[in-house]
Amino acid sequence: MWATVGLYQAEGYRVPQFHGKWPFTRFLCFEEPASALASLLNGLACLLMMLRYRSAVPRQSPMYRTVNAFSLVSLNAWFWSTVFHTRDTYLTEVTLADRPDGGLRRQTLCLLHCDYLFCFCDVLFQKMDYFCATAVILYSIYLCCVRTLGLRRPAASSMVGVLLILAFTAHVSFLTFVSFDYGYNMAANATIGMVNLLWWLCWCWQNRGTLPYWWKCGLVVVLLYGLALLELLDFPPMLWALDAHAVWHLSTIPVHFLFYSFLIDDSLYLLNTEKMGVKVE
Repeated sequence: MWATVGLYQAEGYRVPQFHGKWPFTRFLCFEEPASALASLLNGLACLLMMLRYRSAVPRQSPMYRTVNAFSLVSLNAWFWSTVFHTRDTYLTEVTLADRPDGGLRRQTLCLLHCDYLFCFCDVLFQKMDYFCATAVILYSIYLCCVRTLGLRRPAASSMVGVLLILAFTAHVSFLTFVSFDYGYNMAANATIGMVNLLWWLCWCWQNRGTLPYWWKCGLVVVLLYGLALLELLDFPPMLWALDAHAVWHLSTIPVHFLFYSFLIDDSLYLLNTEKMGVKVE
């Protein structure tokens, strides 16, 4: 791979992608070190803020369980994102380097099995990364639904929850058993992402005059979808480690702190209004 990159650069051509991916310098077992580190830091930020939420908000708050479930779904997504950006065939290469020259046929057969195993793991990790990212967006829609409808009409939010589960099941089933279509997956995520964006922004607009912390939610939503545009840059990795995808993941780390600050403020507000018997809009 690196010989090909060197030839392209020597001839003045743009650095090529290999199977849709930029060339990265492996660090230890990390195939994409910057993206793996960024995913790990996002997961740690999510974990830290989930613990802060649990310590700041009493269990009696109407949104407590829903927010905690959202945190767990997010943590799971960042775990698989870290695994996906970490995975490689390092063990296969170590086997090649360490084995003696004898027994070539047995070694080749063993390595073929290893290659198939790692190929299967690559596909599995990639699918889990994509599926869990979709799950986070869908659960964010459910979180918004519970906040806007469920507190007054629990049956409505339950129906929406069932529909979201069915949509997720159909999405995963199509990508798993019919065709793992990247274009379809991107279009599906963009569609549900737009629903999530507009629903949260509408809630922020409606409550801008009554809730002093509404701007936190609005800023988070705008930042998340604005920062996602970094993916469109798709430049060759700087220092063979930092590409647009890694920059995107790094830029989302501070957003966790702002979003959970909003969730804490809102959960405490709901708890106080419930104690006073005030109708929540």
